[in-house]
Amino acid sequence: MPDKLILYTNPQSRGRVARRMLEELGVPYETKVLEYGENRKPEFLAINPMGKFPTLVHNDVVITENAAIITYLADAFPEKNLAPPLGSTERGTYFRWIFFASGPVEAALTDKYLGLEIKPEMKGSLGYGSPEDVISTLDNFLSNNQYVLGDKFSAADVYLGSLIDFYLQFKMLPQLDSFVRYAELINARPAIIRAGAIDNGLMGKSS
Repeated sequence: MPDKLILYTNPQSRGRVARRMLEELGVPYETKVLEYGENRKPEFLAINPMGKFPTLVHNDVVITENAAIITYLADAFPEKNLAPPLGSTERGTYFRWIFFASGPVEAALTDKYLGLEIKPEMKGSLGYGSPEDVISTLDNFLSNNQYVLGDKFSAADVYLGSLIDFYLQFKMLPQLDSFVRYAELINARPAIIRAGAIDNGLMGKSS
């Protein structure tokens, strides 16, 4: 029985990140485009009670949250070589930066965007120290690595590259050379260009 993949998304949502991963895989999948509001209807809440985009259904398995979707898909299709194989020491680096992005980066930059004042005594309680700590750590890493795994593109770059591109566009990250270079590198990939074209073409359409 062939794999059945369904992506529930809206082209003006973080579902664009999941589509990037699906296009990198190059496997067949179905898209269900929902307008905002439709994601709060019982039919969709039965699949994802949070009513969030993206939601991926792989056969009978429901996966939510972009970091989970991307890492799940990379392991579900190992022949695509988008994740280090089980047993590889590279998996440590791979997981480290995916979840650094989904945890400290997301939290720190959101708090900064919302104007949360980070007092020195709060740094130990926040889990990410401070937005400045997070930005400096990310800048240092990308200044010394072409991709997350050195010179090898992986699913980690789909996620991290998407986040950095988003935060640069919305001026939530400084326009540092390392960030701009990395975002441009990821955005030049044919699958990423193709994914963007698909979502742009879906603007205003629903299933």
